[in-house]
Amino acid sequence: MKKTPLSPRLLIPTVLSLTALLSLASIAPAADSAAKPYKILTTTQIPAAGGIDYVTADSVNRRVWVACGNVVSAFDLDTYKLAGSLPNASGHGVAIDPENHTGLVSGNPATFFNTKTLEVIKTVPAPGADGYIFDAPTHHFFILSHRAPNLLVVDSKDGSIVGTVDAIAPNGENAAVEQGASDGEGHLYFDVANMHHIAVVDAKTLKVTGHFDLGEKGNGPAGLAIDVKNHILFAMCRGGTGGTPTCVVLSAIDGKILATLPLAGSSDGATFNPRTMEAFSSHGNGTLSVIKEVSPTEFVLEETVQTKAGGKTCTLDAKNDHVIVITREADPAAPPMPAPQAAAAPAPAAPATPAAPGAQGGAGRAGKGPTGPQLLDVMFIGR
Repeated sequence: MKKTPLSPRLLIPTVLSLTALLSLASIAPAADSAAKPYKILTTTQIPAAGGIDYVTADSVNRRVWVACGNVVSAFDLDTYKLAGSLPNASGHGVAIDPENHTGLVSGNPATFFNTKTLEVIKTVPAPGADGYIFDAPTHHFFILSHRAPNLLVVDSKDGSIVGTVDAIAPNGENAAVEQGASDGEGHLYFDVANMHHIAVVDAKTLKVTGHFDLGEKGNGPAGLAIDVKNHILFAMCRGGTGGTPTCVVLSAIDGKILATLPLAGSSDGATFNPRTMEAFSSHGNGTLSVIKEVSPTEFVLEETVQTKAGGKTCTLDAKNDHVIVITREADPAAPPMPAPQAAAAPAPAAPATPAAPGAQGGAGRAGKGPTGPQLLDVMFIGR
């Protein structure tokens, strides 16, 4: 596919003062801490029922949000304890506006609510709802879909529908939009899992302005993270059938591929920590790949962290430098399931009705997994 470059940007040189240099020297011992491997610091567990997909941290207001089944749970980022719940709000996850204290549960309908009081304000029709992002400069929530409209745009102040982006793929092809990222400067980036490219959208006009072709190096991009300062994207690719999961590092300005690195599993989520200059890719096989940005032109696979099976999505607590991964597991304390009894021959079943694309409860929300009593695991990973 053809690359459509964005307008060039001016690079402003930074001059370090003597004070800044002394400050840098004063934090030099932190490098030793940074060399320590990542590990699961603590895991919070609560009873769970239903599927999960994404997890979202609000580092400002100290909450992490998880949609599980038809309940949204909020956990305290400092105590790791459950802080509140929003019932009857089914969806893939929660987009958060920290300034306006609003959230949008990405389901159909999408639930717009007050994050302080956990009160529902309104619901918004969102056929095919899946992933989501929040763009701070415009105060817009974007709900992502695997069918048209590929993007539903909702005002985070009042929950009103702003518009849609109907054809995010080249030539109007069907696009499975998985994850997005904002550079805070008017550019939005979305990976298209059924293709080999990243779509670029103008945050104000809601028009597609470019497509970055990943070629065969980027089969099935599903996780997407951004280094805003250096305008670098990390496309975490699943690799397709028989392919190798790969991180494709590329310029957010013109789509130039800067590096490719192996991942420890099939990605479904990514995040970037600008303080440690590390990108993270979470995988359903229970691994977390850590990619270090040594410089804007040099990238290395730093380490692979063992999490838990099913931990396919992640988010970042920017205050504590913690990566948060979620999964479900069987509740070991629950009574054993009764042994199955022999049953009479079943009556002929009626023809099944195919589920609509994007229907809730499918594999995208971890519909496959433990049966019977379950636990939701919220893992806090750090050094």
